[in-house]
Amino acid sequence: MHVRPLFLSLSVLSFAVAAQSQLTDLQQPTVRGPAAGPSGVVRRADGGTNGPILQSLFVPPKAGAPFSLTLSTEWTRPLANGGNWTLVNERHIMRDSKGRIYQERWILVPKSGKDKSWMNVFQITDPELHTWFNCEVKAKVCELLNYTLTTEETYLPAINPTGALPNGAGFRTHEDLGEGSELGVATHGYRDTTTINAGMMNDIPMVSLREFWYSAQLGFNLRSIVDDPQIGKQVFTVKDLSTAEPDVSHFDIPADYSILDHRSESKGAVSPPGVR
Repeated sequence: MHVRPLFLSLSVLSFAVAAQSQLTDLQQPTVRGPAAGPSGVVRRADGGTNGPILQSLFVPPKAGAPFSLTLSTEWTRPLANGGNWTLVNERHIMRDSKGRIYQERWILVPKSGKDKSWMNVFQITDPELHTWFNCEVKAKVCELLNYTLTTEETYLPAINPTGALPNGAGFRTHEDLGEGSELGVATHGYRDTTTINAGMMNDIPMVSLREFWYSAQLGFNLRSIVDDPQIGKQVFTVKDLSTAEPDVSHFDIPADYSILDHRSESKGAVSPPGVR
Protein backbone atom coordinates (compact mmCIF):
# COMPACT_ATOMS: atom_id res chain seq x y z
CA MET A 1 0.00 0.00 0.00
CA HIS A 2 2.93 2.34 0.50
CA VAL A 3 4.65 1.71 -2.82
CA ARG A 4 2.43 3.95 -4.93
CA PRO A 5 2.62 7.08 -2.70
CA LEU A 6 6.41 6.74 -2.59
CA PHE A 7 6.57 6.44 -6.38
CA LEU A 8 4.39 9.54 -6.79
CA SER A 9 6.57 11.51 -4.37
CA LEU A 10 9.70 10.62 -6.29
CA SER A 11 8.03 11.59 -9.55
CA VAL A 12 7.06 14.98 -8.16
CA LEU A 13 10.62 15.51 -6.88
CA SER A 14 12.08 14.58 -10.27
CA PHE A 15 9.75 17.05 -12.01
CA ALA A 16 10.67 19.80 -9.56
CA VAL A 17 14.38 19.25 -10.21
CA ALA A 18 13.84 19.34 -13.97
CA ALA A 19 11.82 22.57 -13.71
CA GLN A 20 14.54 24.16 -11.59
CA SER A 21 17.15 23.11 -14.14
CA GLN A 22 15.33 24.92 -16.91
CA LEU A 23 15.67 28.18 -15.01
CA THR A 24 19.36 27.99 -14.29
CA ASP A 25 21.40 28.42 -17.46
CA LEU A 26 19.59 31.05 -19.54
CA GLN A 27 20.87 34.45 -20.49
CA GLN A 28 18.71 37.26 -19.14
CA PRO A 29 18.51 40.17 -21.61
CA THR A 30 17.44 42.66 -18.92
CA VAL A 31 20.73 42.39 -17.03
CA ARG A 32 23.34 44.99 -17.91
CA GLY A 33 27.08 44.64 -17.53
CA PRO A 34 29.34 47.38 -16.12
CA ALA A 35 30.39 50.13 -18.48
CA ALA A 36 33.97 50.44 -19.56
CA GLY A 37 36.04 52.93 -17.65
CA PRO A 38 38.07 55.76 -19.19
CA SER A 39 40.82 53.31 -20.08
CA GLY A 40 38.41 51.09 -22.02
CA VAL A 41 38.87 48.21 -19.56
CA VAL A 42 35.83 46.18 -18.49
CA ARG A 43 36.19 43.75 -15.58
CA ARG A 44 33.72 40.87 -15.36
CA ALA A 45 33.41 38.02 -12.85
CA ASP A 46 32.26 34.49 -13.64
CA GLY A 47 29.71 32.60 -11.62
CA GLY A 48 27.14 33.51 -9.02
CA THR A 49 23.41 33.78 -9.59
CA ASN A 50 20.86 36.29 -10.77
CA GLY A 51 17.80 35.10 -8.87
CA PRO A 52 17.46 31.42 -9.87
CA ILE A 53 19.64 31.98 -12.94
CA LEU A 54 23.15 30.55 -12.98
CA GLN A 55 25.77 33.08 -14.08
CA SER A 56 28.38 31.19 -16.05
CA LEU A 57 31.63 31.82 -17.92
CA PHE A 58 31.89 35.32 -19.44
CA VAL A 59 33.23 35.28 -23.03
CA PRO A 60 33.93 38.71 -24.58
CA PRO A 61 33.85 39.73 -28.28
CA LYS A 62 37.62 39.73 -28.71
CA ALA A 63 38.80 40.14 -32.32
CA GLY A 64 41.60 38.07 -33.81
CA ALA A 65 41.29 35.27 -31.25
CA PRO A 66 39.02 32.56 -32.70
CA PHE A 67 38.21 29.37 -30.82
CA SER A 68 35.78 26.50 -30.38
CA LEU A 69 35.30 24.72 -27.05
CA THR A 70 33.08 22.62 -24.86
CA LEU A 71 32.27 24.11 -21.46
CA SER A 72 31.57 21.74 -18.58
CA THR A 73 29.55 23.16 -15.68
CA GLU A 74 29.03 21.57 -12.25
CA TRP A 75 26.92 23.33 -9.61
CA THR A 76 26.77 21.76 -6.13
CA ARG A 77 24.14 23.36 -3.93
CA PRO A 78 23.68 22.88 -0.15
CA LEU A 79 20.48 21.41 1.27
CA ALA A 80 18.88 22.46 4.55
CA ASN A 81 19.54 19.02 6.09
CA GLY A 82 23.29 19.32 5.51
CA GLY A 83 23.45 17.39 2.26
CA ASN A 84 24.10 18.60 -1.30
CA TRP A 85 22.61 18.23 -4.75
CA THR A 86 24.62 18.70 -7.92
CA LEU A 87 23.53 19.86 -11.38
CA VAL A 88 25.68 19.51 -14.50
CA ASN A 89 25.73 20.21 -18.22
CA GLU A 90 28.08 20.62 -21.18
CA ARG A 91 27.65 23.08 -24.04
CA HIS A 92 29.49 24.44 -27.06
CA ILE A 93 30.83 27.96 -27.49
CA MET A 94 32.77 29.41 -30.43
CA ARG A 95 34.05 32.80 -31.56
CA ASP A 96 35.41 33.87 -34.94
CA SER A 97 38.17 36.38 -35.74
CA LYS A 98 35.58 39.18 -36.06
CA GLY A 99 34.53 38.68 -32.44
CA ARG A 100 31.19 37.07 -33.30
CA ILE A 101 30.12 34.52 -30.67
CA TYR A 102 27.91 31.45 -31.01
CA GLN A 103 26.97 29.60 -27.85
CA GLU A 104 24.48 26.97 -26.82
CA ARG A 105 22.44 26.79 -23.62
CA TRP A 106 21.76 23.30 -22.30
CA ILE A 107 19.48 22.39 -19.42
CA LEU A 108 21.23 21.64 -16.14
CA VAL A 109 20.35 18.16 -14.90
CA PRO A 110 21.17 16.10 -11.78
CA LYS A 111 24.64 14.56 -11.85
CA SER A 112 23.17 11.09 -11.31
CA GLY A 113 23.12 10.64 -15.10
CA LYS A 114 19.51 9.42 -15.15
CA ASP A 115 18.23 12.63 -16.78
CA LYS A 116 19.63 13.76 -20.13
CA SER A 117 20.46 17.39 -20.80
CA TRP A 118 19.16 19.07 -23.94
CA MET A 119 19.75 22.35 -25.77
CA ASN A 120 16.90 24.81 -25.25
CA VAL A 121 18.54 28.05 -26.47
CA PHE A 122 21.38 29.16 -28.72
CA GLN A 123 22.72 32.71 -28.99
CA ILE A 124 24.63 34.58 -31.68
CA THR A 125 26.19 37.98 -31.04
CA ASP A 126 27.89 40.30 -33.52
CA PRO A 127 29.89 43.28 -32.14
CA GLU A 128 30.15 44.93 -35.56
CA LEU A 129 26.42 44.86 -36.35
CA HIS A 130 25.51 45.24 -32.62
CA THR A 131 23.06 42.34 -32.92
CA TRP A 132 22.21 39.68 -30.38
CA PHE A 133 19.99 36.75 -31.41
CA ASN A 134 18.48 34.77 -28.54
CA CYS A 135 16.92 31.69 -30.17
CA GLU A 136 14.54 29.20 -28.56
CA VAL A 137 15.07 25.77 -30.10
CA LYS A 138 11.64 24.29 -29.38
CA ALA A 139 9.69 27.30 -30.68
CA LYS A 140 12.18 28.05 -33.49
CA VAL A 141 11.97 31.74 -32.66
CA CYS A 142 14.87 34.19 -32.29
CA GLU A 143 14.57 37.43 -30.34
CA LEU A 144 16.75 40.14 -31.86
CA LEU A 145 18.24 42.50 -29.26
CA ASN A 146 20.89 45.22 -29.15
CA TYR A 147 24.43 44.03 -28.39
CA THR A 148 26.55 46.74 -26.77
CA LEU A 149 29.88 45.02 -26.12
CA THR A 150 32.65 45.92 -28.56
CA THR A 151 35.98 44.55 -29.73
CA GLU A 152 37.60 47.87 -28.83
CA GLU A 153 37.32 47.35 -25.10
CA THR A 154 39.66 45.16 -23.07
CA TYR A 155 37.89 42.58 -20.91
CA LEU A 156 39.68 41.38 -17.79
CA PRO A 157 38.59 39.26 -14.83
CA ALA A 158 37.36 41.08 -11.72
CA ILE A 159 40.11 41.21 -9.09
CA ASN A 160 39.54 42.43 -5.54
CA PRO A 161 42.49 43.74 -3.50
CA THR A 162 43.46 42.37 -0.11
CA GLY A 163 42.05 44.40 2.75
CA ALA A 164 39.29 44.95 5.28
CA LEU A 165 35.67 45.16 4.14
CA PRO A 166 33.68 48.35 4.91
CA ASN A 167 32.12 48.85 8.34
CA GLY A 168 34.07 46.02 9.93
CA ALA A 169 32.11 43.42 7.96
CA GLY A 170 35.11 41.16 7.37
CA PHE A 171 38.27 40.74 5.33
CA ARG A 172 39.31 39.87 1.79
CA THR A 173 42.55 38.19 0.68
CA HIS A 174 43.78 38.30 -2.92
CA GLU A 175 46.38 35.74 -4.04
CA ASP A 176 48.38 35.66 -7.26
CA LEU A 177 48.75 31.96 -8.13
CA GLY A 178 51.26 32.55 -10.91
CA GLU A 179 51.57 31.17 -14.40
CA GLY A 180 49.85 27.99 -15.55
CA SER A 181 48.60 26.19 -18.63
CA GLU A 182 45.19 24.87 -19.62
CA LEU A 183 44.88 22.67 -22.71
CA GLY A 184 48.15 24.03 -24.05
CA VAL A 185 47.17 27.68 -23.59
CA ALA A 186 49.09 29.89 -21.14
CA THR A 187 47.05 31.12 -18.16
CA HIS A 188 47.52 33.15 -15.01
CA GLY A 189 45.77 32.13 -11.81
CA TYR A 190 44.19 34.24 -9.08
CA ARG A 191 42.25 33.47 -5.90
CA ASP A 192 40.08 35.83 -3.85
CA THR A 193 38.88 34.69 -0.41
CA THR A 194 36.28 36.77 1.43
CA THR A 195 35.35 36.26 5.08
CA ILE A 196 32.19 37.85 6.49
CA ASN A 197 32.40 38.19 10.26
CA ALA A 198 29.88 36.46 12.52
CA GLY A 199 26.98 38.71 13.43
CA MET A 200 26.90 40.64 10.17
CA MET A 201 24.42 38.38 8.34
CA ASN A 202 25.16 35.03 9.90
CA ASP A 203 25.86 33.46 13.30
CA ILE A 204 29.28 32.08 12.30
CA PRO A 205 32.00 33.46 9.99
CA MET A 206 31.04 32.97 6.33
CA VAL A 207 33.85 32.30 3.83
CA SER A 208 33.51 32.50 0.05
CA LEU A 209 36.14 31.84 -2.62
CA ARG A 210 36.73 32.68 -6.27
CA GLU A 211 39.58 31.05 -8.18
CA PHE A 212 40.15 31.53 -11.91
CA TRP A 213 42.80 30.83 -14.53
CA TYR A 214 42.77 33.59 -17.13
CA SER A 215 44.02 33.34 -20.73
CA ALA A 216 45.30 36.66 -22.10
CA GLN A 217 45.38 35.07 -25.57
CA LEU A 218 41.65 34.30 -25.56
CA GLY A 219 40.48 36.97 -23.12
CA PHE A 220 38.54 34.79 -20.66
CA ASN A 221 39.02 32.23 -17.90
CA LEU A 222 39.68 28.65 -18.96
CA ARG A 223 38.92 27.36 -15.48
CA SER A 224 36.80 29.15 -12.91
CA ILE A 225 35.63 28.14 -9.42
CA VAL A 226 33.10 29.97 -7.26
CA ASP A 227 32.50 28.56 -3.77
CA ASP A 228 29.95 30.50 -1.74
CA PRO A 229 27.95 29.16 1.24
CA GLN A 230 24.84 30.97 0.01
CA ILE A 231 24.75 29.54 -3.52
CA GLY A 232 27.04 26.51 -3.33
CA LYS A 233 30.06 25.62 -5.45
CA GLN A 234 30.21 26.31 -9.19
CA VAL A 235 33.00 24.86 -11.33
CA PHE A 236 33.40 25.88 -14.99
CA THR A 237 35.95 23.88 -16.98
CA VAL A 238 36.88 24.36 -20.64
CA LYS A 239 37.29 21.14 -22.63
CA ASP A 240 38.03 20.25 -26.27
CA LEU A 241 39.60 23.64 -27.02
CA SER A 242 40.59 24.54 -30.59
CA THR A 243 42.00 27.92 -31.63
CA ALA A 244 41.19 27.38 -35.32
CA GLU A 245 38.62 29.52 -37.12
CA PRO A 246 35.14 27.99 -36.56
CA ASP A 247 32.76 27.10 -39.38
CA VAL A 248 31.06 30.32 -40.55
CA SER A 249 27.68 28.55 -40.77
CA HIS A 250 27.35 28.63 -36.97
CA PHE A 251 26.77 32.40 -37.14
CA ASP A 252 23.76 32.13 -39.47
CA ILE A 253 20.16 31.87 -38.25
CA PRO A 254 18.54 28.66 -39.57
CA ALA A 255 16.10 29.29 -42.41
CA ASP A 256 13.14 27.74 -40.53
CA TYR A 257 13.46 30.15 -37.55
CA SER A 258 11.34 33.31 -37.28
CA ILE A 259 12.81 36.54 -35.87
CA LEU A 260 11.18 38.99 -33.44
CA ASP A 261 12.99 42.35 -33.52
CA HIS A 262 13.02 43.91 -30.02
CA ARG A 263 15.81 46.41 -30.63
CA SER A 264 13.56 49.47 -30.46
CA GLU A 265 12.30 48.28 -27.06
CA SER A 266 15.79 47.83 -25.59
CA LYS A 267 16.99 51.25 -26.84
CA GLY A 268 20.63 50.25 -26.70
CA ALA A 269 20.53 49.38 -23.00
CA VAL A 270 21.02 45.63 -23.28
CA SER A 271 24.38 43.97 -22.88
CA PRO A 272 24.96 40.31 -22.13
CA PRO A 273 25.74 39.30 -18.57
CA GLY A 274 28.10 36.49 -17.58
CA VAL A 275 25.46 33.90 -18.04
CA ARG A 276 27.30 31.21 -19.87
